[in-house]
Order: sequence, then C-alpha cells, then structure tokens
Amino acid sequence: MSKILITGGAGFIGFHLVKKLSDNQNNEIHIIDNLIRGKIDGDFKSLTDKKNVTFFNLDLKNPESFRKLDDDFDYVYHLAAIIGVKHVKERPEQVISVNALSTLNILDWFVKSNCKKIFFSSTSETYSWTRTFYDLPVPTPENVPLSITDPFNPRSTYALSKIFGEVAVINYCRKFEKPFTIVRYHNVYGSRMGTVHVIPEIYKKIIGGMNPLPVYSVDHSRAFCYVDDAINESIMAMESSKTDNEILNLGNDKEEVTIEELVNRIISIVGKEIEIMPLKSEDPIKRRCPDITKMRSLVNYEPIVTLNEGLKKTIDWYKVHLNESTQ
Repeated sequence: MSKILITGGAGFIGFHLVKKLSDNQNNEIHIIDNLIRGKIDGDFKSLTDKKNVTFFNLDLKNPESFRKLDDDFDYVYHLAAIIGVKHVKERPEQVISVNALSTLNILDWFVKSNCKKIFFSSTSETYSWTRTFYDLPVPTPENVPLSITDPFNPRSTYALSKIFGEVAVINYCRKFEKPFTIVRYHNVYGSRMGTVHVIPEIYKKIIGGMNPLPVYSVDHSRAFCYVDDAINESIMAMESSKTDNEILNLGNDKEEVTIEELVNRIISIVGKEIEIMPLKSEDPIKRRCPDITKMRSLVNYEPIVTLNEGLKKTIDWYKVHLNESTQ
C-alpha cells in the first residue's frame, strides 16, 4: 500500500495520475486543487467518489492549508501550477505568485513532515530561452544551460517559475536530506486537456466548418506524448530509487512532426477535406523534442502509444466532451 498526495489533481495530468493510481485499491490517494482551472466534472467526480480517494479544495499559496493534511505520505506529486501560453500571456503576475508560492509552501511543509519523496512537475519550457546563447541540440538533453533572456516577455514568467521551482526543490531536499525527482514534461496531450491546446483547438475549428483552416507555425515541429505514456513514465520515475535526486525529460521522442503534419493527421481522422491556410508564426520555438536517454536508462520505459493512436483516442473523447472543456 502507498499513501499518495497529488496537488493539482483536478487538472489535466493530475486527473490522469489520480485515475491510474486509484485503480489500485491498495493505494490511498489525497488530492489538492483550488479548482481555478481544474473542475469537478463527471469524470473527476467519479474519481472522488472512490473509497480510496479524498479531495481537498485548498489554496496552496496559503501556508495554513497544510494544517489540514496528513504528514506521512509515501509519495508527494506536486503538479499544481498555472500553465498554458494563453494563461501565461493574460495572467503573468499570477503565474509567478501561484507557481512560486505554492512550491515554496509545499517544500516548507514537506521537509518538516514524515513524507518520503517529492515529485516536481517541470516543463520543456525551461529550455526555451537557451537557444539565444547556445546552439540548442534537438533532441534536447537535461544538462543544457537554462536561461531567461527577456524579463519583459510575459512568457518568461512560466519558464522562470519552473526553473525557480527546480532550484528550490533541489536545495530544500539537499539541505534536509529528502529524496526528490524532477520531471520536465514535453508536449503531453490527451483527453480532458481543455481547449486552449493545439490539438483540441484545431479539432474545434474543423468541426465548426472553418475552411480554409488558419494554422500558425506550420513549419515548426514537436514530439507529442500521449497522456497514458506520460502517466506511466511519471509513476515509474517517482517509485524508482534510481531516479532519486535526478532531473529527467519525460516525453516521446519517436515521432517529431511539423504542425502542418499534425493538423493533416487530425483532418484525416475527422474525415474532412480541408485546406490549410498557413499564418505567420507566433511561437519562437521552432523545434522541440526531448532526449529521453536518461529516462530509458534509469527506469527502462519505452513510450508505446503512436501519434495516430493517441490522436484518435483524444478526438474520440472530444467528440463527446468538447462543450464541457474550458481550460
């Protein structure tokens, strides 16, 4: 039996993590979420109705929130954060305050508790500004320098908050001799990811009859990771002692595709004949693909869901739930 705390458990990755871990009746799952972005829909309620799942609506920016928690978790997954380019552009000050304060508060609590190990959810966005100074290798390994070049760009707030979080986790845990694992997620997608991500955005435009279909950054490329693979990798990274005090890329390096190819695959799955209208790029990151050599060597995990399989599963879900998705 494992006793597990998951912050941000009503969000995209958090929900799927709770779902997977709670399938094992021997696990006791505690969820924290303030429901600002996550929500109690039918899917989430089906999880919180389970006997081995307990939900707390708490604000992690408030240190008093932690008084309501047990202090003997085997695993603490810290996923709570404001993410997404749209939210970062519109609320950069909240990105800094929520992401930084929630991380500091949970670390203050964690190092004084009897909890055993903490998992910090970081991002490929930490690499975004490095290309200004270095010829960033793609696929990108974990040991490249991290930098912030433009403090006036709202997008820098998210990358900075995650770099700050990594540094905080490392130094708190080193000081108090507690194990941690930091994972940098790369372009995870799947059901219940909201509508402000490229895949559901494109799907929504297609079924709305938009033709030609305007698409930004058609020549940019990404390596997408289906959420089931991401969750399995996350759990293995947390539960293996080989990953203690390590930073790991998490993603799928097997299929790096251009945005144009991604859109064409979605069009094919939907079964429409639609012309793509390329628009000037808004994203400065031309290529993104993780080097997951370290993840493979430490936990021996291989992504198994192909892009076509994952896209079909995702689109099948949105056919039913699109109007419910607002994140």
